[in-house]
Amino acid sequence: MTTHTPAPTISEAERSSAARIGQVLFKNRGWLPVPFLAVPLLAPGTQSATTWIVGLVIVAIGELIRTAGVAAAGTVTRRRSRDVQRLVTYGAFAWCRNPLYVGNFLAWIGFTVVSGVFWFIPVAIVIFAIEYTLIVRYEEGVLESIFGQEYLDYKARTPRWFGRPPAGATTGPHDWKEAIWSERSTILQYVAIIAAFWYKGRM
Repeated sequence: MTTHTPAPTISEAERSSAARIGQVLFKNRGWLPVPFLAVPLLAPGTQSATTWIVGLVIVAIGELIRTAGVAAAGTVTRRRSRDVQRLVTYGAFAWCRNPLYVGNFLAWIGFTVVSGVFWFIPVAIVIFAIEYTLIVRYEEGVLESIFGQEYLDYKARTPRWFGRPPAGATTGPHDWKEAIWSERSTILQYVAIIAAFWYKGRM
């Protein structure tokens, strides 16, 4: 973990067309998951004990990855502003650069599995890939603007999405209590979604 004073310069990565599109998506990311809930809820599907078990296990893994990311980086990960003061490279961030988005992806795919609307899974994967790639291009541009070569070195040794065992140390401060508390709204959303799918199955 390092601290750094934000630089006034803006990196080429942050000025790219993909980053500018990603910035718009980032600002509207609160409602972007709606189609990933609406389609599985409204489209016909075949729910079973297997879809529920497999789907909820995937959701739980996704939320665990999210919580590990928040515990390492703090609740600033929810807003990823230009005021960020430290580059976190340990814990979940040593395995991949975007553990929160990986967690989100797994959670929404898990709910799609629960719904039994299997044809939507590849569609969701493609949409997630486009949306999150653009958002991350913006966020990575911001981090490059702030941390410069330090971030580029981290970027070179750590995959964007798919985790792999890190080569260096992964230890660092984690605030699990704060992370779990900050995730309470996400957990409540999950409970509401589970109830909605249960109701759909009953109907």
